[in-house]
Formats: sequence, C-alpha cells, structure tokens
Amino acid sequence: MKGEMKIQRLFSGKSEKHKEEDFRGLLVYPSTSDVISAEKILKKAGYKVRVVGPPPHLRTGCDLVIEFLLIEQLGIERILKEKGRIPLKVIPISDEILEPIDLCQKKDFGDYLMIRAANMKLVIDKRTEQIVNISGGGCPDVPYLAEMLIGKHLKETPSPRDLGHTVCAYALHIAYEEMLKEVG
Repeated sequence: MKGEMKIQRLFSGKSEKHKEEDFRGLLVYPSTSDVISAEKILKKAGYKVRVVGPPPHLRTGCDLVIEFLLIEQLGIERILKEKGRIPLKVIPISDEILEPIDLCQKKDFGDYLMIRAANMKLVIDKRTEQIVNISGGGCPDVPYLAEMLIGKHLKETPSPRDLGHTVCAYALHIAYEEMLKEVG
C-alpha cells in the first residue's frame, strides 16, 4: 500500500516531504529486561522513544524493541554505552518490512473499553473509569496486580510498573498509559 502511494507521488510530480519522524530506527536487545532498562535510561535523558513489537524477522527471543528518531542515534548510542546497555543491533527502518508492530490494541464494547498491550488486557467501565478486569499473561504477579487494581478508579491507582516487576507488569503498564490517554 505504501509502495503504491510512493509510485503515485512519483508520477504525479508532487515532491515527497519527509518529516523528522519519518526517519526512525530500532534498538534490538536479547531480553525484555534489557529493553525496559534501556527505555528507562533514554526517557530519563529526555529522548522520545517508544517500546514496540519487532518485525518478525528481528525477533531474538525478546518480543520488544525500542523505536527512536534516527537524528538522535549518536546521542542514544553514547548514553547507552555509558550505562552499559549496548543493544545487539541498531537498525534504521528503511522499508515496510521493518515497520515495528504497535503493542496496543483498543476494543470498544460500548460501556466498556479494553486496551491490550502484548498479552495483557486492561478493561475499564467508561462511565465510571473504574478498572473492571485485568487478564492475560502468565507471570506470577498477575493475580497480585489484578487484586491491587480491579475496582479502583483508573486515575487514582498506582501504575502497574510500580506494583510488579515482570514482563506482564510492564505490558500492563503500557496498557494503563494508553488507557489514560484514551480517557484524557
């Protein structure tokens, strides 16, 4: 689809303007904990990064990669080297095959809204913004997270990242942040 649009632009005589955001790269790590640690370092340093799912052929056993603006690559690599978090690979996204996969999916059930991030799902009652369900994942802290969050108002509950320390808590935190954006 994107290829067709490029061809149409080429023959229409219209020039294609690129924005800074069009030039992105991926940081590939061997484990989810490395991704979480690198993301924390980069966000603390003020970089606009985002954790996404890797394209299938870049999976290394970790289902997460960090997307960043290529214009910031040198600074990002320098700070990661200083902190001992050098990625396995740094890959520019140069075509559709390398497009990362968005981790979050939204499903509206009328009065209820579900955000799914990776394998974790967070559901709220849209009328009250109360968390009504947490499901998914196989980490040992999922029942604890559900116990701590279900029945609470979305904006008054602690972040799942502050409550748990597993990949499931991290995925639930991503769903939680996305839900906060949805409800405003």
